[in-house]
Amino acid sequence: MHLAHYLGLLHRAQVNLADAFRQVADAHAEEPDIEHLCQQQAKRCDAYAEQLHPFVVRYSEDAPDEPDRLHSELFTGTRTGGIGLLRDLQDLYLMAAECDITWTVVGQAAYGVRDEELLSVVRRCEGETAIQLKWLRTRMKAAAPQALVVAD
Repeated sequence: MHLAHYLGLLHRAQVNLADAFRQVADAHAEEPDIEHLCQQQAKRCDAYAEQLHPFVVRYSEDAPDEPDRLHSELFTGTRTGGIGLLRDLQDLYLMAAECDITWTVVGQAAYGVRDEELLSVVRRCEGETAIQLKWLRTRMKAAAPQALVVAD
């Protein structure tokens, strides 16, 4: 069963997204909404990873070694200035989108194995990840005119 691979992928993606949210919050602390909301989102990602952990353990018992290149590297650090903020938000969006589609895939597998507990976690976290995506898209729209039209 390869469900363990995707649970591991999702768990690591959530941990990495939490870390990236914290880095963006620190790098763009001059933007009060960014600092506060990115810290808030990081805590949510930590909670999602914590909720996944029992399933990672449960399904990893029979899992073969993890395949190479399972985990992607989407975030390599923050940038500065308005354009930097826009690019950092875009990176966060891509990382959250990876989580979103992986929640969907894991949810389908939870249906397949009839794991109601996992399905409950997926439903809750998948919906909240969609909200993260909407916030990031909205914040990028707000940052774009300043970053792209008005020079730093």
